[in-house]
Amino acid sequence: MLVYPSGVDVSRSALRFLTQHLRRHRRTIGSRWRRLTAGRQALLTLAHLWMGHTYAQLAAGFGIGTTTVYRYVTEAVELLAARAPGLTDAVRTASAKAYLILDGTLLPIDRIIADRPFYSGKHKKHDMNVQILADPFGRLLCASPALPGAVHDVRAAREHGIVDALAEAGIPWADKESRGAGSTVRIPCWGRWETLSAGRQAVNRSHAKIRALVEQVVTTLKSWRLLRKLRCSTMIQHRRIRAA
Repeated sequence: MLVYPSGVDVSRSALRFLTQHLRRHRRTIGSRWRRLTAGRQALLTLAHLWMGHTYAQLAAGFGIGTTTVYRYVTEAVELLAARAPGLTDAVRTASAKAYLILDGTLLPIDRIIADRPFYSGKHKKHDMNVQILADPFGRLLCASPALPGAVHDVRAAREHGIVDALAEAGIPWADKESRGAGSTVRIPCWGRWETLSAGRQAVNRSHAKIRALVEQVVTTLKSWRLLRKLRCSTMIQHRRIRAA
């Protein structure tokens, strides 16, 4: 295998953040020696998540075995996933916000045609459904566990307890496809555009501007190339989504 220098366009602050947590973790478990330093392990993990390089490619580039790469990446991803905020944290943070934005996105997955629960009839391919919560400034608050792509967004939000949590907290939230989800949901006016009154069209324009922020969040999440094509078990992918 040929090896060549490459670059990862991730901020140094992200590298320092992960390096610090890896060093602290190593001290906690009493790890005295590793093939790679905490900084190199952090760089290895970011290269895997951001660039989507395989374990074999990373092993050749860092001069270690594929088993070691797998162990290092799994360890770092679990550390990041454990620090990712959950629904309770998001609701607590959102209590000081005017509203939240909920949106569902589908992440492609390598499943065969027999896996019907993962097949999205809307997109005509196998996907995983992930629900995203963002604040009014377009910042990601939390990402839900992954469900099969055949699950509708409203059902996914209910199964994760998002609808009940936001309704109980009395937090208004905006969504496009959540008719009947609750009294706190803000949805655009229903109907064909040409049949809507000028006032309803203005409401829909404002709603679209608000929802554009969560689309930016989804784009940022999918900028991690590993999430553009999910592989292996859903539990592992959930940890990778939370890590990203």
